[in-house]
Amino acid sequence: MSIQSAHYVLAVHDLDRSRDWYERVLGCETEIVDDGNWMFFSRDGVTFMCGRCADAIDPNDLGDHQYFAYLVVDDVDAFHARAVEAGAEVRKPPRDEPWGMREMALRTVDGHRMMLASRTE
Repeated sequence: MSIQSAHYVLAVHDLDRSRDWYERVLGCETEIVDDGNWMFFSRDGVTFMCGRCADAIDPNDLGDHQYFAYLVVDDVDAFHARAVEAGAEVRKPPRDEPWGMREMALRTVDGHRMMLASRTE
């Protein structure tokens, strides 16, 4: 018995704007699913499943400190440079943490927050 993969399912307000963000900032490829109400953004075995949900609560209004994803990457500084070049909102620039990870945080155009990290050891 094993888990084969993990996907992230997110409510978004504007799929085209999300598509632009995932392609430019993370370098994802896009698959349009259904009748245009869903798009899947994938890269390196990770998939973000985004659905058009006009009545969803905006993540910015939740007032919590949750991150929906923690992505371990090979070079967090390269991802940071790409995000900055793409104009993404960087909530935390790359920083070495005492638990052996170099981490950064991003906010998507819909307000969802994610961490990217590389091992420092």
